[in-house]
Amino acid sequence: MITWDQFIYFAIAAVLLWAVGAWAAWKGNTKLAYGTTGVGLVVFFSFIVLMWISLERPPLRTMGETRLWYSFFLPFAGILVYSRWKYKWILTFSTILALVFICVNLLKPEIHSKAPMPALQSPWFAPHVIVYMFCYAVLGAATVMAIYLLFFKKKAITNEELEITDNLVYVGLAFMTVGMLFGALWAKEAWGHYWSWDPKETWAAITWFAYLIYIHYRRLPNCNQRLALWCLVVAFVLLQMCWWGINYLPSAQATSVHTYST
Repeated sequence: MITWDQFIYFAIAAVLLWAVGAWAAWKGNTKLAYGTTGVGLVVFFSFIVLMWISLERPPLRTMGETRLWYSFFLPFAGILVYSRWKYKWILTFSTILALVFICVNLLKPEIHSKAPMPALQSPWFAPHVIVYMFCYAVLGAATVMAIYLLFFKKKAITNEELEITDNLVYVGLAFMTVGMLFGALWAKEAWGHYWSWDPKETWAAITWFAYLIYIHYRRLPNCNQRLALWCLVVAFVLLQMCWWGINYLPSAQATSVHTYST
């Protein structure tokens, strides 16, 4: 039976493979980038599957378990973006950020009992969380690009660079929308209603509108580039509030079913 004691071995192997893939992308060796990143994903996902079997439930109950999926979907999103637009930096970004979340999990895994609460036994729960994890990964990449353009790039921002952030936001918002729909179906089955203005649901709606505002603002003919990028940064802050920030809200502590309890 697999336990968290074995996680470090899977993690080291996966990160090394992803690092080689990121290096290959910078060197223009697409075959090696695809191959090593893909094998790294298989290695890491193998641990998730084994934990799933060991826990007898999807590993999605605690914050530590959701970090597992985020660590997986970062390189997964990275390789999809790389295959579509050939952004050489995306695999480096996804590897570094995945490593951060892996290190957090090694220090604080937060894996607990096998049995989830009854509401989490719905078949809509797993796809809801998994789709959202992919959305977080893609929108995280868009935010890194925005921060680079705002604070580190010395030359004028080009339309091609803004198109990178736009494309990432389009993909991320699409998956966020699907994730919200899955969440509504989960809520209907678990509690009898599609939407109840739970603190998590409220912040999810705020976040969704924030990214929608960015998309619409970017399509204005007189769009201010820097203001648009700041909108993207603010939207990502709201996304973090939606993901884990509500755990610290007094209103959520008493009423929300979405907080990650231990």
